[in-house]
Amino acid sequence: MPDNENDLSVEETQPEYVKHYTFNDYMNFDDDERWEIINGKLFLMSAPTVTHQRILGRLYLKFGNFLEGKPCDVFFAPFDVRLKADTTDDTVVQPDLLVICDDSIMMKTGCKGAPDMVVEILSPSTSYKDRALKFKVYQEVGIKEFWIIDPEEKLTVVHILNNGNYYTKIFTETETAPVHILEGFEINLADIFAE
Repeated sequence: MPDNENDLSVEETQPEYVKHYTFNDYMNFDDDERWEIINGKLFLMSAPTVTHQRILGRLYLKFGNFLEGKPCDVFFAPFDVRLKADTTDDTVVQPDLLVICDDSIMMKTGCKGAPDMVVEILSPSTSYKDRALKFKVYQEVGIKEFWIIDPEEKLTVVHILNNGNYYTKIFTETETAPVHILEGFEINLADIFAE
């Protein structure tokens, strides 16, 4: 260790350079890989498991059937969601499933702004990102309802936005979970988790 700070090299005194990614960078990525950007940090997305896809498919069918003829739409990944497009434009995510009730945020390949609801289905490689990083940014941008589905534990954690903070309810695989943004809609979770 040097005796005083004047003995340090330039490299030792400067913080490590880390690129801050934005939507413009995202548009130049290779189409063969799926990426997300959260607050300027880059995350490579791996292929989902069969269990993940079964749960997602079942959820999509339930939402799609309920929303037929209604003003909201349901989408599933890959679908680009630019959460901070009007400010830093450094957050582009692909929730597993999302509901949009405001056509004004739609773009050609996704949306520009906060969906009304998002659902993330956990995998070992995405658990921290979904539970911590995405949770925080979803709250910041005002997503009204955020579900985290854990296929291993067969739990569904529902976060509902109220006065800027989420309150949380946890449902087991044998329970029925109401979708708070869609009056009269609830999901029998046994149907979602069935083998």
